[in-house]
Amino acid sequence: MMQIELKGIIPPILTPMNSDESVNLDVLREQIERMIEGGVHGLFPFGTNGEGYILSEKEKIEVLEVTIDQVNGRVPVYAGTGCISTADTIRMSKKAQELGADVLSIITPSFALASQKELYNHYAEVAKHVDIPIVLYNIPARTGNKLLPETVAKLAKDVDVIMGAKDSSGDWDNLQAYINLTRDLDKGFKVLSGNDSLILPCLKAGGTGGIAGCANVYPHVLASIYDLFKAGKLEEAEVAQESIASFRAIFKYGNPNTVVKKAVSMLGYPVGDCRRPFNYLCDEGVEELRKVLKENADKGMC
Repeated sequence: MMQIELKGIIPPILTPMNSDESVNLDVLREQIERMIEGGVHGLFPFGTNGEGYILSEKEKIEVLEVTIDQVNGRVPVYAGTGCISTADTIRMSKKAQELGADVLSIITPSFALASQKELYNHYAEVAKHVDIPIVLYNIPARTGNKLLPETVAKLAKDVDVIMGAKDSSGDWDNLQAYINLTRDLDKGFKVLSGNDSLILPCLKAGGTGGIAGCANVYPHVLASIYDLFKAGKLEEAEVAQESIASFRAIFKYGNPNTVVKKAVSMLGYPVGDCRRPFNYLCDEGVEELRKVLKENADKGMC
Protein backbone atom coordinates (compact mmCIF):
# COMPACT_ATOMS: atom_id res chain seq x y z
CA MET A 1 0.00 0.00 0.00
CA MET A 2 1.16 3.52 -0.78
CA GLN A 3 2.37 5.41 2.29
CA ILE A 4 0.59 8.76 2.25
CA GLU A 5 0.63 10.84 5.41
CA LEU A 6 -2.91 12.04 6.04
CA LYS A 7 -2.32 15.53 7.39
CA GLY A 8 -2.81 19.24 6.93
CA ILE A 9 -5.58 21.20 5.27
CA ILE A 10 -7.30 19.47 2.36
CA PRO A 11 -9.96 21.55 0.55
CA PRO A 12 -12.99 19.68 -0.79
CA ILE A 13 -12.39 21.60 -3.97
CA LEU A 14 -15.30 23.23 -5.78
CA THR A 15 -16.50 21.84 -9.08
CA PRO A 16 -16.72 24.95 -11.30
CA MET A 17 -19.69 25.06 -13.64
CA ASN A 18 -20.74 26.99 -16.72
CA SER A 19 -24.06 28.81 -16.96
CA ASP A 20 -25.65 25.68 -18.46
CA GLU A 21 -24.47 23.66 -15.41
CA SER A 22 -21.85 21.74 -17.38
CA VAL A 23 -18.52 21.27 -15.60
CA ASN A 24 -15.91 23.92 -16.39
CA LEU A 25 -12.65 21.99 -16.42
CA ASP A 26 -10.49 25.00 -17.38
CA VAL A 27 -11.60 26.93 -14.30
CA LEU A 28 -11.09 23.77 -12.23
CA ARG A 29 -7.43 23.81 -13.26
CA GLU A 30 -7.21 27.46 -12.22
CA GLN A 31 -8.75 26.73 -8.83
CA ILE A 32 -6.34 23.85 -8.27
CA GLU A 33 -3.44 26.23 -8.87
CA ARG A 34 -5.01 28.78 -6.53
CA MET A 35 -5.35 26.17 -3.77
CA ILE A 36 -1.78 24.91 -4.15
CA GLU A 37 -0.40 28.45 -4.25
CA GLY A 38 -2.34 29.07 -1.04
CA GLY A 39 -0.32 26.35 0.66
CA VAL A 40 -2.90 23.58 1.08
CA HIS A 41 -1.67 20.09 1.86
CA GLY A 42 -3.95 18.04 -0.40
CA LEU A 43 -7.03 18.28 -2.61
CA PHE A 44 -10.32 16.43 -2.32
CA PRO A 45 -12.57 16.32 -5.41
CA PHE A 46 -16.21 15.25 -4.87
CA GLY A 47 -16.48 16.35 -1.28
CA THR A 48 -19.67 18.03 -0.15
CA ASN A 49 -18.40 21.39 -1.42
CA GLY A 50 -17.43 19.71 -4.69
CA GLU A 51 -21.06 18.68 -5.22
CA GLY A 52 -20.14 15.03 -5.57
CA TYR A 53 -23.72 14.18 -4.65
CA ILE A 54 -25.05 15.64 -7.91
CA LEU A 55 -22.35 14.80 -10.47
CA SER A 56 -22.69 11.93 -12.92
CA GLU A 57 -20.17 9.12 -12.95
CA LYS A 58 -18.79 10.40 -16.25
CA GLU A 59 -18.35 13.89 -14.80
CA LYS A 60 -16.61 12.51 -11.75
CA ILE A 61 -14.13 10.62 -13.90
CA GLU A 62 -13.42 13.74 -15.98
CA VAL A 63 -12.93 15.91 -12.89
CA LEU A 64 -10.65 13.36 -11.26
CA GLU A 65 -8.55 12.96 -14.41
CA VAL A 66 -8.09 16.72 -14.68
CA THR A 67 -7.33 17.09 -10.96
CA ILE A 68 -4.68 14.38 -10.97
CA ASP A 69 -3.13 15.81 -14.14
CA GLN A 70 -3.06 19.38 -12.86
CA VAL A 71 -1.81 18.49 -9.38
CA ASN A 72 0.98 16.44 -10.97
CA GLY A 73 2.08 14.90 -7.67
CA ARG A 74 2.55 18.17 -5.79
CA VAL A 75 0.01 17.26 -3.10
CA PRO A 76 -2.03 14.10 -2.46
CA VAL A 77 -5.38 13.76 -4.21
CA TYR A 78 -8.20 12.40 -2.06
CA ALA A 79 -10.94 11.02 -4.33
CA GLY A 80 -14.47 10.89 -2.98
CA THR A 81 -15.79 7.51 -4.13
CA GLY A 82 -18.61 6.72 -1.70
CA CYS A 83 -21.94 5.68 -3.20
CA ILE A 84 -25.13 4.32 -1.70
CA SER A 85 -24.44 0.71 -2.67
CA THR A 86 -21.36 -1.31 -1.84
CA ALA A 87 -21.04 -2.49 -5.45
CA ASP A 88 -21.06 1.08 -6.82
CA THR A 89 -18.56 2.21 -4.17
CA ILE A 90 -16.23 -0.64 -5.14
CA ARG A 91 -16.46 0.28 -8.83
CA MET A 92 -15.78 3.98 -8.21
CA SER A 93 -12.96 3.24 -5.78
CA LYS A 94 -11.21 0.89 -8.20
CA LYS A 95 -11.57 3.47 -10.97
CA ALA A 96 -10.12 6.24 -8.78
CA GLN A 97 -7.14 4.08 -7.90
CA GLU A 98 -6.66 3.21 -11.58
CA LEU A 99 -6.67 6.91 -12.49
CA GLY A 100 -3.98 7.66 -9.93
CA ALA A 101 -5.73 8.97 -6.82
CA ASP A 102 -3.57 8.81 -3.70
CA VAL A 103 -6.33 8.38 -1.11
CA LEU A 104 -10.00 7.38 -1.15
CA SER A 105 -12.49 9.34 0.95
CA ILE A 106 -15.58 7.17 1.35
CA ILE A 107 -18.74 8.73 2.73
CA THR A 108 -21.25 6.54 4.53
CA PRO A 109 -24.15 5.25 2.42
CA SER A 110 -27.20 7.51 2.55
CA PHE A 111 -31.01 7.55 2.45
CA ALA A 112 -31.66 4.09 3.92
CA LEU A 113 -30.86 3.70 7.61
CA ALA A 114 -27.85 1.41 8.10
CA SER A 115 -26.86 -0.47 11.23
CA GLN A 116 -23.28 -0.28 12.48
CA LYS A 117 -22.83 -3.89 11.37
CA GLU A 118 -23.93 -2.97 7.86
CA LEU A 119 -21.59 0.02 7.79
CA TYR A 120 -18.71 -2.12 9.02
CA ASN A 121 -19.39 -4.74 6.36
CA HIS A 122 -19.68 -2.07 3.66
CA TYR A 123 -16.27 -0.55 4.35
CA ALA A 124 -14.57 -3.89 4.96
CA GLU A 125 -15.81 -5.21 1.61
CA VAL A 126 -14.76 -2.10 -0.33
CA ALA A 127 -11.31 -2.31 1.24
CA LYS A 128 -10.76 -5.78 -0.24
CA HIS A 129 -10.73 -4.31 -3.74
CA VAL A 130 -8.18 -1.47 -3.38
CA ASP A 131 -4.71 -1.00 -1.96
CA ILE A 132 -4.50 2.73 -1.37
CA PRO A 133 -5.46 4.42 1.93
CA ILE A 134 -9.14 4.84 2.75
CA VAL A 135 -10.44 7.71 4.88
CA LEU A 136 -13.86 7.06 6.43
CA TYR A 137 -16.21 10.03 6.04
CA ASN A 138 -18.89 10.69 8.66
CA ILE A 139 -21.45 13.41 7.95
CA PRO A 140 -24.73 12.20 9.46
CA ALA A 141 -26.64 15.45 8.92
CA ARG A 142 -26.33 14.87 5.17
CA THR A 143 -26.47 11.04 4.93
CA GLY A 144 -28.72 10.07 7.83
CA ASN A 145 -26.15 7.50 8.96
CA LYS A 146 -23.75 8.09 11.82
CA LEU A 147 -20.48 6.17 11.92
CA LEU A 148 -19.98 5.54 15.64
CA PRO A 149 -16.54 5.82 17.23
CA GLU A 150 -16.57 2.13 18.16
CA THR A 151 -17.17 1.18 14.53
CA VAL A 152 -14.37 3.47 13.37
CA ALA A 153 -12.02 1.91 15.92
CA LYS A 154 -12.92 -1.63 14.85
CA LEU A 155 -12.45 -0.82 11.15
CA ALA A 156 -9.15 0.90 11.92
CA LYS A 157 -7.95 -2.16 13.82
CA ASP A 158 -9.23 -4.83 11.45
CA VAL A 159 -8.70 -3.40 7.96
CA ASP A 160 -5.19 -2.55 6.75
CA VAL A 161 -6.05 0.07 4.13
CA ILE A 162 -8.45 2.01 6.36
CA MET A 163 -5.99 4.64 7.56
CA GLY A 164 -8.07 7.61 8.65
CA ALA A 165 -11.44 9.15 9.37
CA LYS A 166 -13.00 12.52 8.68
CA ASP A 167 -15.69 13.60 11.12
CA SER A 168 -18.07 16.25 9.81
CA SER A 169 -20.71 15.74 12.49
CA GLY A 170 -19.80 18.97 14.27
CA ASP A 171 -20.00 16.94 17.49
CA TRP A 172 -16.79 17.55 19.42
CA ASP A 173 -17.30 14.52 21.64
CA ASN A 174 -17.63 12.29 18.59
CA LEU A 175 -14.50 13.70 16.95
CA GLN A 176 -12.56 13.37 20.18
CA ALA A 177 -13.71 9.75 20.56
CA TYR A 178 -12.43 8.99 17.06
CA ILE A 179 -9.03 10.27 18.16
CA ASN A 180 -8.97 8.62 21.57
CA LEU A 181 -10.06 5.19 20.37
CA THR A 182 -7.49 5.01 17.57
CA ARG A 183 -4.47 6.91 18.88
CA ASP A 184 -2.57 3.80 20.06
CA LEU A 185 -2.83 1.80 16.85
CA ASP A 186 0.58 0.89 15.43
CA LYS A 187 -0.60 1.61 11.88
CA GLY A 188 -0.73 5.38 12.52
CA PHE A 189 -4.43 5.93 11.98
CA LYS A 190 -5.23 9.64 11.45
CA VAL A 191 -8.30 11.72 12.28
CA LEU A 192 -9.28 14.84 10.34
CA SER A 193 -11.88 17.42 11.28
CA GLY A 194 -14.59 17.99 8.71
CA ASN A 195 -15.88 21.00 10.63
CA ASP A 196 -13.73 24.05 9.91
CA SER A 197 -14.30 25.57 13.36
CA LEU A 198 -12.81 22.47 15.02
CA ILE A 199 -9.53 22.23 13.09
CA LEU A 200 -7.31 23.65 15.83
CA PRO A 201 -9.07 21.79 18.67
CA CYS A 202 -8.68 18.62 16.60
CA LEU A 203 -4.96 19.23 16.19
CA LYS A 204 -4.52 19.93 19.89
CA ALA A 205 -6.32 16.69 20.77
CA GLY A 206 -4.10 14.58 18.52
CA GLY A 207 -5.80 14.84 15.13
CA THR A 208 -3.77 15.72 12.06
CA GLY A 209 -5.72 18.38 10.19
CA GLY A 210 -8.97 19.10 8.44
CA ILE A 211 -10.89 18.73 5.22
CA ALA A 212 -11.96 22.34 5.10
CA GLY A 213 -14.64 23.79 2.81
CA CYS A 214 -13.71 27.35 3.78
CA ALA A 215 -10.28 26.76 2.24
CA ASN A 216 -11.98 27.27 -1.13
CA VAL A 217 -12.44 30.89 -0.05
CA TYR A 218 -9.37 31.40 2.14
CA PRO A 219 -6.76 28.75 1.27
CA HIS A 220 -3.84 30.59 2.85
CA VAL A 221 -5.66 31.29 6.12
CA LEU A 222 -6.88 27.71 6.53
CA ALA A 223 -3.51 26.21 5.61
CA SER A 224 -1.84 28.50 8.13
CA ILE A 225 -3.86 27.03 11.00
CA TYR A 226 -2.04 23.74 10.49
CA ASP A 227 1.34 25.27 9.62
CA LEU A 228 1.33 27.59 12.65
CA PHE A 229 0.28 24.79 14.97
CA LYS A 230 3.09 22.56 13.70
CA ALA A 231 5.54 25.43 14.16
CA GLY A 232 4.46 25.81 17.79
CA LYS A 233 2.91 29.23 17.20
CA LEU A 234 -0.30 28.49 19.04
CA GLU A 235 -1.49 32.05 19.59
CA GLU A 236 -1.14 32.82 15.89
CA ALA A 237 -2.90 29.58 15.04
CA GLU A 238 -5.77 30.62 17.33
CA VAL A 239 -6.05 33.96 15.53
CA ALA A 240 -6.18 32.19 12.17
CA GLN A 241 -8.80 29.77 13.44
CA GLU A 242 -10.97 32.53 14.87
CA SER A 243 -10.68 34.66 11.73
CA ILE A 244 -13.08 32.46 9.74
CA ALA A 245 -15.92 32.77 12.26
CA SER A 246 -17.53 35.77 10.58
CA PHE A 247 -17.59 33.98 7.24
CA ARG A 248 -19.04 30.80 8.74
CA ALA A 249 -21.79 32.90 10.34
CA ILE A 250 -23.21 33.45 6.83
CA PHE A 251 -24.14 29.76 6.72
CA LYS A 252 -27.30 30.60 8.64
CA TYR A 253 -28.67 32.12 5.43
CA GLY A 254 -28.43 29.01 3.30
CA ASN A 255 -26.68 25.80 2.35
CA PRO A 256 -22.96 26.11 3.23
CA ASN A 257 -22.06 24.73 -0.21
CA THR A 258 -24.00 27.57 -1.82
CA VAL A 259 -22.42 30.19 0.44
CA VAL A 260 -18.89 28.95 -0.23
CA LYS A 261 -19.34 28.81 -4.00
CA LYS A 262 -21.09 32.19 -4.07
CA ALA A 263 -18.21 33.65 -2.05
CA VAL A 264 -15.59 32.35 -4.46
CA SER A 265 -17.58 33.85 -7.34
CA MET A 266 -17.81 37.18 -5.54
CA LEU A 267 -14.04 37.14 -5.09
CA GLY A 268 -13.80 37.24 -8.88
CA TYR A 269 -13.34 33.60 -9.82
CA PRO A 270 -15.80 32.25 -12.46
CA VAL A 271 -16.78 29.06 -10.66
CA GLY A 272 -20.51 29.49 -11.38
CA ASP A 273 -23.40 28.53 -9.13
CA CYS A 274 -24.11 25.24 -7.42
CA ARG A 275 -26.13 22.88 -9.57
CA ARG A 276 -29.89 23.31 -9.17
CA PRO A 277 -31.90 23.11 -7.04
CA PHE A 278 -29.24 23.80 -4.41
CA ASN A 279 -28.17 27.28 -5.47
CA TYR A 280 -30.32 29.88 -3.70
CA LEU A 281 -29.03 32.50 -1.30
CA CYS A 282 -31.47 35.18 -0.14
CA ASP A 283 -30.76 38.86 -0.76
CA GLU A 284 -29.96 39.46 2.90
CA GLY A 285 -27.46 36.61 2.83
CA VAL A 286 -25.82 37.97 -0.30
CA GLU A 287 -25.44 41.42 1.26
CA GLU A 288 -24.05 40.01 4.51
CA LEU A 289 -21.64 37.85 2.51
CA ARG A 290 -20.49 40.86 0.50
CA LYS A 291 -19.90 42.77 3.73
CA VAL A 292 -17.91 39.97 5.38
CA LEU A 293 -15.77 39.38 2.30
CA LYS A 294 -14.92 43.10 2.20
CA GLU A 295 -14.07 43.19 5.92
CA ASN A 296 -11.87 40.13 5.60
CA ALA A 297 -10.16 41.45 2.46
CA ASP A 298 -9.32 44.64 4.38
CA LYS A 299 -7.69 42.42 7.02
CA GLY A 300 -5.58 40.76 4.33
CA MET A 301 -7.31 37.38 4.48
CA CYS A 302 -6.83 35.22 1.41
